[in-house]
Amino acid sequence: MSSTLDMDTEGGLTERNARLALRFEPSGTSVRVPAGVTVFDAASWNGVAVDSTCGGHGTCKKCRVRVLSGQVPPTELDLRAYSDAEIGDGWRLACRAQVHDDLELEVPPLVTRPKAATVGVGRQVILRPALQKRYVELPEPTLRDQRTDLERVRDALDDLELRVETGTLRRLPSVLREAGFKVTCVVVDDLLIDVEAGDTTDQLHAIAFDLGTTTVVATLLHVGTGTPVAVASKLNHQQPFGADVISRISAGMLDPTALERMQEAATLTLRELAEEVCAAGEVGLEHVYEVALAGNVTMTQLALGIDPEPVGVAPFIGVTRIYPELPASDLGLQLHPRARATVFPSLGAYVGGDIVAGLLATGMTRDRRVRLFIDVGTNCEIALGSAEEILCTAAPAGPAFEAAQIKCGMRAADGAIEAVRIRDGTLDIDVIGDVTPLGMCGSGLVDAVAELVRANLVDGSGRFAPDDVAADLSPGLATRLVSLDSDERVFVLHGDSDDPANAVYLSQRDIRELQFAKASIATGWQVLLEELGVDETEIQQVLLAGSFGSYLSPASAVRIGLVPKLPLPRIIAAGNVAGEGAKMALLSIQERHAATAMLGEVEYVELSDREDFNDRFIEQLAFPS
Repeated sequence: MSSTLDMDTEGGLTERNARLALRFEPSGTSVRVPAGVTVFDAASWNGVAVDSTCGGHGTCKKCRVRVLSGQVPPTELDLRAYSDAEIGDGWRLACRAQVHDDLELEVPPLVTRPKAATVGVGRQVILRPALQKRYVELPEPTLRDQRTDLERVRDALDDLELRVETGTLRRLPSVLREAGFKVTCVVVDDLLIDVEAGDTTDQLHAIAFDLGTTTVVATLLHVGTGTPVAVASKLNHQQPFGADVISRISAGMLDPTALERMQEAATLTLRELAEEVCAAGEVGLEHVYEVALAGNVTMTQLALGIDPEPVGVAPFIGVTRIYPELPASDLGLQLHPRARATVFPSLGAYVGGDIVAGLLATGMTRDRRVRLFIDVGTNCEIALGSAEEILCTAAPAGPAFEAAQIKCGMRAADGAIEAVRIRDGTLDIDVIGDVTPLGMCGSGLVDAVAELVRANLVDGSGRFAPDDVAADLSPGLATRLVSLDSDERVFVLHGDSDDPANAVYLSQRDIRELQFAKASIATGWQVLLEELGVDETEIQQVLLAGSFGSYLSPASAVRIGLVPKLPLPRIIAAGNVAGEGAKMALLSIQERHAATAMLGEVEYVELSDREDFNDRFIEQLAFPS
C-alpha cells in the first residue's frame, strides 16, 4: 500500500511516527498511522468522509465501516450497535475502532446531497443591486489633457464617489490602452473592483449562499435582470465534526487544529458549490463579482476562521453582530479576484444571519398580521410579532429533526421514509426515491409519532399502548408493536415484525427524543406569546422555515404540539427563506439596509437564564389531547 499522509498522536502528520497501513475502499485512499488512533480520526485527517452526527463521540452509532482485512475486535458499543451477523461480517463503529493492525476498510458512501429546499417564500423587490457595470468610452490622454487614468474613470462616473483598491490600479493602465479607452467599469457599492476591455455589461453575476449546519445551498443570479441562473445544494463538509453547532464548537475546544480544518471544510463546500452553479449556468467564475452569505453565528464564524468557543459557553457571545464588507476570497472563494462578500448580521448568539435573511424574505417587520416564524432544526429559531413589534429567541431542540440519535434515523436521502399515514388500520409510507426503505428522516419521524398518537397507539405521555390495548384498538397494527432485544418496545414501519433488528422501526427512545425537541420549541413560542401579550388564537400565520419545515406535515406538527393548534391553512411551509433573503440582498441595496435595520427592530429574548424554563419545558413534553 502506498502512503499519502501520516499522523502522530498529537494530531500532527509526520513520517517519523508512521506505523500501520490503512486502505479505505472504495476511494482507494491509503494512509499510515500510529497504533492506537481510531479509524474515524484517521479517515477525517485524510479527507475520507465517514458518516457521523455526533462528531466521533460514540453517541450516534452512525459511523459504520466494515473491516475487509486485518483485525479490529468489537467493543461493547459495537455489540450494542450491531447484530451478531453484522459483527461477524466485520462491521464496526469507526469512532471506537482502534488501529493495531494493517487494515483494509469499506466505508459506505456518504449522502452528499440530502433532500433540501432550494427555494422559499420571498417578496418582489425593486431591482437596485449594489453590483453594477457601466460601459464608458473615455477620451484618450493628450499633452493638453493631463488627467490621470483614474481621474478619467471618475469623471465618467461622476454620479458615484468611487473608491479604488491597489489591485484595480495595477490593471488600469494596460486595460485602458489595450481597449482603446472603451471599457466596462465594475462597481460594488462605491468600490471600483475592475475595469474590463470592451462592453461586458451582460456578464453581471453574483451568488447567494445559505450556509446551513447540515446543507449548504448556492444560487447563481444575474443581477442585471434579477433572475436565478442555477441552483445547487450539498452536505456541509464539516459533517465529520458533528451534526450540530455545539458538537462543532466542542470539536474546536478539544482539538487546537480543528478550527482550521473546519474552516477549510466550510470554504471547500462553498467553493465546490460556486463551481457547480457556474458550470451549470455556463458562467465563468471570473464573472462572479459579489456573494451574499446567510448562516447561523457558528457556521459564519467558522467559515471566516473565527473561534466560536464563546458562542458555546455562558454567557453565549458572538464576535460581532454586524460583519464588515470583505473580499470573497476571505471565504475561500475563487471568483473574480476582487469580488466582494456581504455577510448577514445576527440578532444573538443563536439567532444568526440565516434568520435575519428569513425574516427579510418573509417581510415579518412590514406585515401588520401577527405571525409566528419557526426555523425547525437542531437549534430552533423562533420569531413572533408584526410590524409593530417582533420578538425572537432560540430553543435547543437537539438532533431529532435531523434524525440523529434516532435508532433507524437517516438524512433525507433515497431510502428514507419521509411520510407516514394510518388509514383504516393500514399503514402507508412514502419513501424518498421510491426505493426499499433504509431508515426514516425527520419528517417521517414526526409523521410516525403523530399518526400513532392519533390512533391511540401512543398515549399523551409518549408511551406505546400495552399489547392488549393495542390489539383492541387496531388489530392490524398491533402486530407491528414488538420487543427488541427483550428490553425495548418498537413499532415496525417496514420489514418483518419477527425480526425487528433488521427492520425499520420507531423505538420508545425515538419518541422521547422527539418529545424533548418539540417541548423545547413549544416552550420557546409560549414564552414569546406571553412576552408579546398575545394569545395563540391571534396568530394569523405560522411559517415553517428551512428544509425540514418544507417537508413537515402541518397536521402532524399540530398533532404533536410542535406548533399552536390553529386551522391548517394558516400553517405555511416557507422553504429556504434564508436563501431567498440572501438573493434579495444581492438584488436590492434597500433590502440589504433593511436587514441591518432589523438589529434595532427585533428584540432577542434569552431562554437559558429563565428560572421557569425547566418547569415550562416539562409541561410541554406531553402530546396534546
